[in-house]
Amino acid sequence: MNLKEEVRFLEANGIRYALRHFTAMGAHANAPRRTVLLLHGFLDCGATWDLVAPHLVSAGFDVFAPDFRGFGDSGRIPAGGYYYFADYIADVAALTTSLGAEDLSVVGHSMGGGVASLFAGTFPDRVQKLALLEGLGPMNDPPELAVQRMRRWMADVARIDRAPRPLSSQEEAVTRLAATHPRIDRATLESRAAKLTRRDSQGQLVWAYDPLHRTTSPTPFNTAAYRSFLQAITAPTLFVGGGPTGWHPPDEEARLADIKDARRVDLPDAGHMMHWTAPAELAAALLDHFG
Repeated sequence: MNLKEEVRFLEANGIRYALRHFTAMGAHANAPRRTVLLLHGFLDCGATWDLVAPHLVSAGFDVFAPDFRGFGDSGRIPAGGYYYFADYIADVAALTTSLGAEDLSVVGHSMGGGVASLFAGTFPDRVQKLALLEGLGPMNDPPELAVQRMRRWMADVARIDRAPRPLSSQEEAVTRLAATHPRIDRATLESRAAKLTRRDSQGQLVWAYDPLHRTTSPTPFNTAAYRSFLQAITAPTLFVGGGPTGWHPPDEEARLADIKDARRVDLPDAGHMMHWTAPAELAAALLDHFG
């Protein structure tokens, strides 16, 4: 089976969304296929699911990977606005409505896992299977830090330049990725850097995300409120951990226990960016979960 990859653009809540579609070409292209939505993490984009998607397509799935608003090729919010989790959930709702998928599985990595779990808790009847890849929300913010967080956000927004800072070369992009992900081999980082950068209107190489994402969010993360969404999830849920070098909040097991029908699989050497480092093993775990 040959793989077809294309980018389409859809309107979702006033934002022009880039939606990458991985599907089959040839004799099996028109056969009934279940839909998988892949949601990326912070400072990532839909294009970096390209190592996982072929395994899912070969197994008979129609695969979509959007760029969240302000990431990749999706639109940015206008001046005076900001990026909130509620916006992402509303966007996913609009996108899935546009797709019209009757049998929908949702996979979310890191920040995308937080969005996926909030979406599945808000709309439990719309998600048949859920997979969270080290995506059970960020650390809890104690209430007493709320004022400090708001002050920091105000300072960040006052000084932020919405024009992306140019990179000198693709090599600089790889070097900066390596500083953030020191355990990932350089060849993988080179292929990821090519998807996480783009040329701006002046032809300069820049990161493909709105610099506003680099500011501190003014909204504290409330674990108790988040766990109420986990408790509302009805879809069978797979949690995939990346082993000891992954990202794990201290109450990870308690959060996972809130989901009624959940099981855990660990890829012990994958680390947090498991869709980059262990795509075949990750895809096998997902396919086992999807059935």
